[in-house]
Amino acid sequence: MDKPTQQSDNSRPGGNAMTELQRESRMGGVGDEAVLREIPVIDMRQSDQAALDDALWHAAVHCGFFQLKNHGFSVTEMDKAFAAAADFFALPEATKAQYPLRGSSNAGWESMAQVRPSTGTADQKESYQITRTRMAGLWPSQDELPEFADTMLAFEHKAWELAMRVLASFARKLGFAEDFFTQAHHFDAEDYQSTLRLLHYFAVDGHDAASGELWRAGAHTDFDCLTLLFQRDGQGGLQVCPGREAESGAWTPVTPRAELITCNIGDMLMRWSDDQLRSTLHRVRMPDTGDARYSIAFFAQANSNQVIESYRGKYPSITAADYLQQRIAANFSALQQAQSEQ
Repeated sequence: MDKPTQQSDNSRPGGNAMTELQRESRMGGVGDEAVLREIPVIDMRQSDQAALDDALWHAAVHCGFFQLKNHGFSVTEMDKAFAAAADFFALPEATKAQYPLRGSSNAGWESMAQVRPSTGTADQKESYQITRTRMAGLWPSQDELPEFADTMLAFEHKAWELAMRVLASFARKLGFAEDFFTQAHHFDAEDYQSTLRLLHYFAVDGHDAASGELWRAGAHTDFDCLTLLFQRDGQGGLQVCPGREAESGAWTPVTPRAELITCNIGDMLMRWSDDQLRSTLHRVRMPDTGDARYSIAFFAQANSNQVIESYRGKYPSITAADYLQQRIAANFSALQQAQSEQ
């Protein structure tokens, strides 16, 4: 199937996109953390493309989360990116504040500004978001962090290439043109808006860890088509609530392994596939000890002017820019209010 042709419904900004937020808002409780479910591990090096497509599709349909091995990233490349991220977060807060997250731009630094609809409390973390088309004035100087921008942009581009390989598999299974999602996320387009997000979850004291009132990241689904998550050994906390378990609040831990890249389906792709591919609720719990956690996420988000069209008509059409804006607004409302008052 080529790109769907139905017209964008601009008379209904966002359509029923708040369905996703309603789903999140029901998942603020602790729930059952004892339920275990296998997270599929898929070898990207297998030579049989049809078998690889089937494996990715099965994992996406039945779990929504899966992990990739033999994905093309070396340990050296990942270690270099994590070292650069740690160097950024180690900068004085006044220095980081020179590069603030700018409202709806999805680029820049924020600290404890994200409030999930599921919890109503600020995620206990800071992040630095790199959207390469929107980074003017947001890169640390060479004096502050030499080669930081080059390191991050190289890592971001390689993550984009891997994401497009996975999305091409989904395009084939959906009957779309093989390069459908590659064109929808075209790397050289001026409206490119995929994002690399560096994450630092703060160390916490025993009281905060035991209270059950705070989360490193409250329960949510991702806004994008596909997320690639890079984690460090021993820095756990990610939990998923897939399939039928989503209504019961039963959570499955995802053990971090540095050699694996953890992937999940996002809401954009769920809409594009008419719910055949399901975005999966996930969260990052507070630790039992006070250790910090670092991770890096690449969000494959369709380019701003791309229309997300439900090819069987289940959802109204919406541009990726409008969709992303309303999801950001729901999560960063306090930050945007503060900026509007400045």
